[in-house]
Amino acid sequence: MTHSTAVTEDIAPRRSFFGRLGGAMVLGLAGFVSKPLYAQAPATRTDGPNWPGTLRGRHRQVVDAYEANSGFPLAFAHTFLFPNESATAVVILRHGAFPIALGNAVWEKYKIGESFKIIDPETKAPAIKNPFLRPKPGVLLVDEMAVDRLLARGVIFGACNVALQVQSKMLAANAGVSAEEAAKEWAANVVPGITIIPSGTWGVNRAQEAGCTYCAGG
Repeated sequence: MTHSTAVTEDIAPRRSFFGRLGGAMVLGLAGFVSKPLYAQAPATRTDGPNWPGTLRGRHRQVVDAYEANSGFPLAFAHTFLFPNESATAVVILRHGAFPIALGNAVWEKYKIGESFKIIDPETKAPAIKNPFLRPKPGVLLVDEMAVDRLLARGVIFGACNVALQVQSKMLAANAGVSAEEAAKEWAANVVPGITIIPSGTWGVNRAQEAGCTYCAGG
């Protein structure tokens, strides 16, 4: 047996061994890592809905609201629109800002204000209603930044479905319901006019592709 033949014969079993080892590791990791339902790839993947569609106006901006930030993402949308005669604003409610998309009953039942440390500027206490939806005059920094007023003005709102699923599951025990029941109730109580979108980051991307400049909402 020549030296080259010995090396070749030695390499082949090693390659076979490491190939089996690599396969076992992959299978082991696949069994160990358990992705939540919302993170699993669907059987048939698409690019999602045609949202936000064709936007009107010469000037367009998306406010990326990833924290409630005392309602300032809503104020940013208002201050963008106010000096522009021809403009469209898009607001993405995701992560810590997602509850802004929910109606009053859900806020109280699931203790959203207490859980997420969102203070109602009217009561100065953890909010038991959505403080940014139909507030009394003078409660917010600017009355026109209220969700209902922005919707009436034509602002396009997208609410992150990933945040809906995760947060409703987190707070389900506050209402004494299952995670599935909570998710259904939250989805049914999204403020009329606000669209549930696949994810917040997806929405930010689609708004920019539709011609929006970017504004961090905080």
